[in-house]
Amino acid sequence: MPIHLYVMSNTVKKWVLLLLLSFIWGSSFILIKKGLLGFSPLQLGSFRLVISAHIIFAFGFKSLKGLNKNQWKWLALSGFLGSFFPSFLFAYAETEVDSTITSILNSLVPLNTVVLGFVLFKIKSNRFQVSGVVIGFIGAVLLILEGAALNPNQNYRYTGLIILASLMYAANVNIIKRYLNEVRPLSIATANFVVVFIPSIAVLIFSGGMSRTTLYSTAFLPALGCVFLLSLFGTALAKILFNNLIQISNPVFASSVTYLMPLVALFWGALDAEIFNALQGLSALIILSGIYLANKKIKKKTAV
Repeated sequence: MPIHLYVMSNTVKKWVLLLLLSFIWGSSFILIKKGLLGFSPLQLGSFRLVISAHIIFAFGFKSLKGLNKNQWKWLALSGFLGSFFPSFLFAYAETEVDSTITSILNSLVPLNTVVLGFVLFKIKSNRFQVSGVVIGFIGAVLLILEGAALNPNQNYRYTGLIILASLMYAANVNIIKRYLNEVRPLSIATANFVVVFIPSIAVLIFSGGMSRTTLYSTAFLPALGCVFLLSLFGTALAKILFNNLIQISNPVFASSVTYLMPLVALFWGALDAEIFNALQGLSALIILSGIYLANKKIKKKTAV
C-alpha cells in the first residue's frame, strides 16, 4: 500500500508540474517580446540570466555541498545548453518572429529529445517515436512556410534559432536524466547559474546593458519589469520545477510541457494582435500530433 500511494503521489505531482510549467513558459514568449521594446537581444538575455542567478543564489548556495567533479562537468554543460545560449537565441528570434510562432516551434523539444536520445545517448526509439518525429518535422516546415507567406515583413530565417534552442533544450533534458538524476533539482539550477553567471555579466557589460543610454531610457523600467517576471518565473522557478519533473518522470514526458505552452502563448499573442490563421493552426496540430505519437508507448502482448 505505501508503494502504491507513493506512485500515485508522483503521478499527480508530475501532472501538476506539467500544467504549471505550461502556463509559466507559455507566458514567457510575450514577456520576451515586450522586453525587447527596451533592450537589445543581448541585453535582454544577459539581464534575464543575471537576475535569475541572483534569485537562485539567494536560497540555493547551500544545495551545492556534496557535488563531485564528474557531476560539475555535466552541470556546466547543462547550464550552457539549458539556460545560457537559449536565452539569447529566443531573444534574437523574437526580433523577427511572432511570440506565438516561437512557442509552437519550441514544441519540437520532445521530438528532438527522441532524436538526440537515439543519436547521442543510444536510447532506442520505437515506431511511434520515429513516426512522431517525421510528422512533427512536416508540421514545422508547413508552419514556417505559411508564417513567412503571411508575414512577409518578418524574416523567417530566424526560426532556425528557435529550432537550435529546442535542440539544446532536448540535449539538456537527456543530460539531466542520464547523468544528474540523483542530484537535487535546486542543486542543478544553482550549479547551472554558478557556471553561466560570469559569462552573463560579461555579455551584459559588452552589450551596453549598464550604459547610461540604456539605464535612462524611458523604455528601461517597463522592459526591466518584463525581464524580472521572466527571470523570476520563466527561468529561476521554472528551472527548479522542470528539473524536478524530469527526475520524477522521463525525458519525453517532461519535454511534453510544450503540448500546452502554445495554447497559452496563442492567448497572449491574440491579445497583442498577432496574426495567426487556420493553416498555421493546422500546422500546429500536426506538430502536436507528432509529439503525441512520440510519447505513445507500444503495448506489450500478454500471453494467452
